[in-house]
Amino acid sequence: MRYTATLIAYPLMKIIVLLFVAFILASLFSALYFLLKDRSQSDRVVKALTVRVVLSVVLFALLMLGFYFGVISDKL
Repeated sequence: MRYTATLIAYPLMKIIVLLFVAFILASLFSALYFLLKDRSQSDRVVKALTVRVVLSVVLFALLMLGFYFGVISDKL
């Protein structure tokens, strides 16, 4: 039963990780855009980079939990 659950959860985990990476990159590029476009004292760059850091920490925690619960194996 556990093996079947792992087979179902593995593709879902890959999709979630790829979505997180896409959102992290989008936040990074939006911060770059705001940095180049805004010449005023706007705090949009800081907010975009904060979102990127939070998403990165959540992704790291998600990967650690996936490894702990056996969704991600230690064999590549």
